[in-house]
Amino acid sequence: MDKKITIAIDGFSSTGKSTLAKQLANHLSYVYVDTGAMYRAITFFAMQNGYITADYFDKETLIQSLPFITLEFKFNAAAGFAEMYLNDTNVEKEIRTIEVSGFVSKVAEIDQVRTKLVEQQQEMGKNKGIVMDGRDIGTVVFPDAELKIFMSASAATRAQRRFDELIAKGDQVTYDEVLKNVVERDYIDSHRANSPLVQAKGAVEIDNSNLNRAEQFDMVVALVNEVVKKV
Repeated sequence: MDKKITIAIDGFSSTGKSTLAKQLANHLSYVYVDTGAMYRAITFFAMQNGYITADYFDKETLIQSLPFITLEFKFNAAAGFAEMYLNDTNVEKEIRTIEVSGFVSKVAEIDQVRTKLVEQQQEMGKNKGIVMDGRDIGTVVFPDAELKIFMSASAATRAQRRFDELIAKGDQVTYDEVLKNVVERDYIDSHRANSPLVQAKGAVEIDNSNLNRAEQFDMVVALVNEVVKKV
């Protein structure tokens, strides 16, 4: 496939955006960027430094610290995907916890955080041939993307998937706290003033509540082929 396009995948938490994006990138030999990992890394930085807790959030100090935060994806050949490095330290495992999930939407609300990361994301995708997933890829980062996808599923379905994933990793969580986190993140993501989660104009919505990964992948590959023919 000689023609390269930009593929923007947005949607609610735990809809499998990253899994689909990785599959697509591997299939197309495109670059994959997990923007959620970038927001999670800054959230983890804030947690490490005591800027955010259950009842406290020092936004101003976090904002002042942004120039000193470096984020980088480094490909792990053994794992088969790029891992997130925060200030030259691999934090791929640390940023995937339920604790980070509980704070990430609050950090992502901050205008200065979004500005910093959107600039980096746009730079990563300037040459096309990229698959990027997140909350505002089709609306803010790449509003001119040739293919925009918006993924959804019921909160209960998404919570069950996330719960199963965390339990498989050995995390001690309950389904109820995972469901609570999913619902809270939906609300914050959809109601923030800066770049709220909305379906981008021209995006194809995929409700994968009753789709398996293979069915979803085949559906999206067909969409890609259709778009590339028109480029």
